[in-house]
Amino acid sequence: MFTGIITAVGTISAVESRGDQRVTIACDYDVDSIDIGASIACSGACMTVVEKAPGWFSVDVSAESISRTAAGQWVQGNKLNLERSVRVGDELGGHIVTGHVDGVGHIASIASEGDSTRIDIAAPADLARYLAAKGSITVDGVSLTVNSVTDQPDGTVVFGINIIPHTAAVTTLGERQIHDGVNLEIDVLARYLGRMEQLRNHISM
Repeated sequence: MFTGIITAVGTISAVESRGDQRVTIACDYDVDSIDIGASIACSGACMTVVEKAPGWFSVDVSAESISRTAAGQWVQGNKLNLERSVRVGDELGGHIVTGHVDGVGHIASIASEGDSTRIDIAAPADLARYLAAKGSITVDGVSLTVNSVTDQPDGTVVFGINIIPHTAAVTTLGERQIHDGVNLEIDVLARYLGRMEQLRNHISM
């Protein structure tokens, strides 16, 4: 489990095909405190540490994970938002995050809004019913509040978030551009409520 509070930004230093993709990530983590088999969220996708040495760790990324995350995420030189899994007693500073990417959105617009940056993201139709103003969303692993939701005629949705200067400085979101793909994870409570509604509608039919 994670909270969407990013604790480091890593850079992919090597990618090797071994059936799955062995991805090596350079970062500032003290790897002596990371066990082999530990979970680390990489821009919102939960990955298992399979190898480590001072200054880096490696994960194996399956074809399934590659297909469900933003295009170009797992390439050498790309930066990733990193978060280690929560330990008992840790502060839950964001919201409950599972590290499972529900869909890929695309940045529709970026604009300055005071000292912050307003980003509008187009999300797939199957996520539309899970998004609500003032609800939570995880974007590339970052816990954020949904500020607005605009339903589109084709069933998709555009939602707005605000990135404060601190978040822009300590995550990759400050470097995002229009049309970039981003990993989205809906709020876990919204997921369960959606399932309950689906079952209720099925039973009433």
